[in-house]
Amino acid sequence: MPETPFPTAAILGTGSFGTAIAVLLAPRLGELLLIGRDPSVAESINSRHRNSRYLSEITLPGNVRASTRLADAVAHPLLVFGVPTAATRQTATDLAALGLPATTVLVSCAKGIERDTGERMSEILHEVFPANPVAVISGPNHAEEIAANLATCAVIGSSDDALSRRLQDLFTAPHFRSYTSDDLAGIELGGAIKNVYAIAAGIAAGLGLGDNAIAALVTRALAEMTRLGTALGGRGETFAGLSGVGDLIATCFSVHSRNHRVGLALGHGKTLEEATASLGMVAEGVPNTLSIHDAARKAGVRTPIIDAVHSILYQGKPAARAMQDLLSRDPRPENS
Repeated sequence: MPETPFPTAAILGTGSFGTAIAVLLAPRLGELLLIGRDPSVAESINSRHRNSRYLSEITLPGNVRASTRLADAVAHPLLVFGVPTAATRQTATDLAALGLPATTVLVSCAKGIERDTGERMSEILHEVFPANPVAVISGPNHAEEIAANLATCAVIGSSDDALSRRLQDLFTAPHFRSYTSDDLAGIELGGAIKNVYAIAAGIAAGLGLGDNAIAALVTRALAEMTRLGTALGGRGETFAGLSGVGDLIATCFSVHSRNHRVGLALGHGKTLEEATASLGMVAEGVPNTLSIHDAARKAGVRTPIIDAVHSILYQGKPAARAMQDLLSRDPRPENS
């Protein structure tokens, strides 16, 4: 095993992203534990080195094992939160009750903000674990491609430069290049807000609006993301980076994007319930449209694309009419 800043680690969540991160990190670790709720998935990982539900075609390294006991995470010096946004606070609270050491490093991979509080995932982890070091990782990182060892980049966010460098070392492989930043707010907000735009891009594709329209939509989405993200505490340059425009491009155009697939189904005339049921997994953009729309209203930021997606998902507005209303708004300068 190569020298590593962390001898072992645990990943909370046995979904597709947790499984992909296990494939990425296992070669650098003595042991990696995946912790989930489904006993059949854990049994499959332990007996066949495959996740029977997610990325089932991928063979996991031999030093990866699985458990359904959250208490098993306590022994590891690094914990990666791979659970959905809505489960982060409860998972953290349950973990805190088990007596997690203050030296344990916590890394969040979730891309969203909490519905009721508007808090980012790192803020939740800081609340629950005020003494623990916390970091985030984000970027154009589809699980399917990470697990297949296809090339990508990511950005690691932490206010502790030494911790960032340790994590950068761990999250670096021939096909996975990591950068560092101390702008946690910008990194997390970019990763969260882009989910809404992926739904919009999918809707536009489903309606057959064409490549020009989708390119224009994504370009204006970047301007809107930057406007909202900076109002909520991120730095403008972060939204021009991997967790901003990088993730935006990936999720708005990739066949792997759950949010894009939801939008595509809506554009084809399916209901939201039909669109999400066909996924079999969480599309973070659906619940995050509510939390991000709320955050934009509280911040007083103009967000016509987010408003359009919100109106389709939660106000019953026909997708075609919402897209047409976007195009027929009053003209304005591009940089306003």
